Amino acid sequence: MNPGSDNASATRAWTEMVAFITGQDRLRALRLELDLGVGKAELLIKLARAPMTLREIAQAAEVDPSAATVAVDRLERRGLVRRQPHPEDKRRRLVHLTDAGLRAAEAARRILTDPPPALAALDRADIAALTRIFAALNAAPPAGSA
Repeated sequence: MNPGSDNASATRAWTEMVAFITGQDRLRALRLELDLGVGKAELLIKLARAPMTLREIAQAAEVDPSAATVAVDRLERRGLVRRQPHPEDKRRRLVHLTDAGLRAAEAARRILTDPPPALAALDRADIAALTRIFAALNAAPPAGSA
C-alpha cells in the first residue's frame, strides 16, 4: 500500500465509486429502450463497425459457434441483422446490420458509453483528475499477480 493512503480511505473511495457506477443502471436502460442485454448490444456495436461471419462473432463474444448462431437468429427475427453471402467465399455468410440494427447499435453505444450527467457536469480539473487516477489504476497489475 502507498504510504500516503490508508485502507479505510481506500475502502470509502471504492464504495463510493461502485455505488456511482452501479447506480447508473445501464442494463435497465438497454432493456427498456432496446429490449437487449449487454451481450447483444455489444454485438450490434461491433457489427456497426463492419459485418462479421458467425465464426468471427463467436470469437469476439467468446462464445461457442452455436451460441453465436442463436444470438444472430434472435437479432435477425427482430429485423436488426441480416445474413448475406460472403463476397469471397459463397459457403460462408456475413452478418450485416439492417437500418433498424444501425439505429439500435447507436442507441446501445450511447447507453453504454455516454457519461452520466453527474460526471459530465464536473469541472474540467475534476474530470482530468479522475481520468489520471483511473488511468493509473487501470495500468496497475491485477491484485494477486506477480
